[in-house]
Amino acid sequence: QVRLVESGGGSVQAGGSLRLSCTASEIGVGNICMGWYRRAPGKERERVAALDYDGSTTYPDSVKGRFTISKDNAKNILYLQMNNLKLEDTAMYYCAADCPRGSYCSGGYCYVRTSRQATDFSYWGQGTQVNVSS
Repeated sequence: QVRLVESGGGSVQAGGSLRLSCTASEIGVGNICMGWYRRAPGKERERVAALDYDGSTTYPDSVKGRFTISKDNAKNILYLQMNNLKLEDTAMYYCAADCPRGSYCSGGYCYVRTSRQATDFSYWGQGTQVNVSS
């Protein structure tokens, strides 16, 4: 059974840094599409980083230059380094992995092969909370 477990969240002052980890089991992070998402209270889920099959990364403008996604294939861990944290970064952070069968990854998103409609990642962690204070 595939399992993703996030860790590394906590409370930090604005301007500070945190590194989130996502430890995967029963699935290798080496050649799959993976991403980090967040959800703040009252807001929709937002993707903050994605790592494609070929190692390319994508970020939204809200975190570009501050967040970095990476992975350690040997340890089977996905990371999210977050620097210069802002109050608006406060949220629950989730890692996600692998596009479903019958879909493909492009730019860090999953798309159904036949329809090219976007679809969700197959596996999700339980999340780790990040609180940024002034």
